[in-house]
Amino acid sequence: MKQAGFPLGILLLFWVSYVTDFSLILLIKGAALSGTDTYQSLVNRTFGFPGYLLLSVLQFLYPFIAMISYNIITGDTLSKVFQRIPGVDPENLLIGRHFIIVLSTVVFTLPLSLYRDIAKLGKISLISTVLTTLILGIVVARVVSLGPRIPKTEDAWIFAKPNAIQAVGVMSFAFICHHNCFLVYGSLEEPTVAKWSHIIHVSTLISVFISILFATCGYLTFTGYTQGDLFENYCRNDDLVTFGRFCYGVTVILTYPIECFVTREVIANVFFGGNLSSVFHIIITVVIITVATLVSLLIDCLGIVLELNGVLCAAPLIFIIPSACYLKLSEEPRTHSDKIMSCVMLPIGAVVMAVGFVMAVTSPQDCSHGQEMFYCSPNNFSLTNISISHFQLTTQLSILNISIFQ
Repeated sequence: MKQAGFPLGILLLFWVSYVTDFSLILLIKGAALSGTDTYQSLVNRTFGFPGYLLLSVLQFLYPFIAMISYNIITGDTLSKVFQRIPGVDPENLLIGRHFIIVLSTVVFTLPLSLYRDIAKLGKISLISTVLTTLILGIVVARVVSLGPRIPKTEDAWIFAKPNAIQAVGVMSFAFICHHNCFLVYGSLEEPTVAKWSHIIHVSTLISVFISILFATCGYLTFTGYTQGDLFENYCRNDDLVTFGRFCYGVTVILTYPIECFVTREVIANVFFGGNLSSVFHIIITVVIITVATLVSLLIDCLGIVLELNGVLCAAPLIFIIPSACYLKLSEEPRTHSDKIMSCVMLPIGAVVMAVGFVMAVTSPQDCSHGQEMFYCSPNNFSLTNISISHFQLTTQLSILNISIFQ
């Protein structure tokens, strides 16, 4: 919302959700036409080994980078939770983001990722859904209690902003599940295109509803000060938000193994013919998670990770590849609705991918990682309900000898 402009951002969110819904069904239709049962085999049947290799790289990179972003969120979020425990020194290394990332990896994400059957994560996914509902309730509550205290930036209600394509990248990152859709489709008791379509319609509708609520409430609260990680905006002494951070951290930890399943499956398909022995299953899982953990220890800004993963990996996996496969496999007339939509999605995906990458590198998101926002200071009450620019606010705070990030 911050990058696209609030009204345009809402429209883009609906559009990305629709495209996601359409392309997920299109993938299964393409698989039915080609007689394949995996994303890789579909592309291999359609475009040969070069297409298979390109898809394998994208399918590996997207969940791998997602694992890195989940680690960043876990470290940022749970470190603030543990700092609120009475008697705990905020400078204690045992509650620092690095230690928390390593600890959560060893104790939770690695053991869960060692499962061989993704269906065993079903109950874990249910827990994540329940926690997401609790987090949403907290965000909605704070738009009422905290929102009026925070001054609105002067560009808060502009319809569209030049960084809209970057916003599409972040939204694509949020909605994409194409890399593991065949795993889920194969786990159904009676997998059919009709049954899959029903599941996708319901899931996408729920997802866009939750996303709209999060985006709207988050942006209405913080407008131009919104961070890539929304929980970075809230004050550390807010006990309700602390509980929300805890739920958020747990949700991310429980989501992490699903991404690991996909990265491991890609490696198994490319190098081991799709089958891993028990020993190689463990070794590859440990190596993947170790590398992801090491990278996440070196990066502490979530926004740029989401943007790059969205435009470089999510955009082709959502927009380009499903459309290209269906256009080549389908014998429907050119006026068929699926073909028309595919012809529209493909060039749009290419534009989002190219322009989004350039903008993500040249105009990265602001990142105030680990720093308290200015409105958390008890001295900021005179600034509430004032619509001023970020520059003016910085100038006034300098005069008052108050640091924006205390």
